[in-house]
Amino acid sequence: MKYLGYDENKLRDRDAYWTAREIEQQPEIWLKVGDYLRSRRAEIDAFVQPLTSDPDTRIILTGAGTSAFVGDCLAPILSRMFGRTVEAIATTDLVSSPDSYFHSRIPTLLISFARSGNSPESLAALELAQSMLSDCSQLIITCNEDGALFRAGKECRDALVLLMPAETNDQAFAMTSSFTSMLLAAISTLIGISSYAPRVARVAACVENLIRTRNDEIRQLADNDFSYVVYLGSNSFSGLAREASLKLLELTDGRIHTMHDSPLGVRHGPKASINDDTLVVVFMSSDSYTRKYDTDILNEFSAEGQVRQIVALTAENDLNRNTDLFMTVENTQDFSDLELLFPYVAVAQMYGFHSALRIGNRPDNPSASGTVNRVVQGVKIYSRPA
Repeated sequence: MKYLGYDENKLRDRDAYWTAREIEQQPEIWLKVGDYLRSRRAEIDAFVQPLTSDPDTRIILTGAGTSAFVGDCLAPILSRMFGRTVEAIATTDLVSSPDSYFHSRIPTLLISFARSGNSPESLAALELAQSMLSDCSQLIITCNEDGALFRAGKECRDALVLLMPAETNDQAFAMTSSFTSMLLAAISTLIGISSYAPRVARVAACVENLIRTRNDEIRQLADNDFSYVVYLGSNSFSGLAREASLKLLELTDGRIHTMHDSPLGVRHGPKASINDDTLVVVFMSSDSYTRKYDTDILNEFSAEGQVRQIVALTAENDLNRNTDLFMTVENTQDFSDLELLFPYVAVAQMYGFHSALRIGNRPDNPSASGTVNRVVQGVKIYSRPA
């Protein structure tokens, strides 16, 4: 078998097998996620729809690290769809200062994302919500049936637990198929399984084609040996920029410096860190209004000539000025930003993987010092003062 252009034996020799496999398996896994959600459609709709249709119910999306970025990607889109604010608040914030975020008299739907479900913050956030909120419903989306969060959710009142296919409990260090599968499950569950289900097959086919046809191009981009990579995105792509930045940082063990921001935000100071050995990647929005701001920052960087290379990821190349590279994702001209999250993140995952191999790092176990772990260690959970 080959994954991302490498023979299985070579991948195993370079401690890269699971990362490559878990990136490439995603389109197939998403179809499994869709089948699973359809099998539980009546139960899911009965739990979710009364909560999402009630304007008085506060909706919080939570998780730690990459799991938190699921919420960052979804919150702007869901806020727009529901006509009210949907909040993305990481468990790492909820647990360290619960009184700042949990308000006892406000009905709340807490949606938790977790690959393993064994991060101490995941369980602590659930327990704090249960104890501090008088009206709390919990939707838990996780990838590990042996995880503490899965078991606790099963015992929790007013809770629904969705278990992703076993293959999504990534064996590699970095979250890849777990991230996208939980993202897909949340989209389908909150928007409506019946309304989103027809899109799943098309998104999967698009990304399968992208992995097959653009892998060499992405590998060549990684071979350019950039010392600094900046990811920029607006709206939901701001959360995606965070995930892309973290993925590269994790897989290269910090040896390639990364930054994330929005096309407007980067001008307010962070732009000072960009140099002539920088790759700038802009996730282009499909929204015509937002896209104007994305285009402006492309034009600005191009005119200034201060960066080594600019890449625009886009559904359609309709831009007026040239960058060094347009990576147009095929068959996505009518995709909303919601659908574009999936091919865009696949590109970022592949770039991180190829960059790790280029520098001689081990993608499946990238932390040479062992101080950064697949499941976070060293976290103490303290009792909240009465």
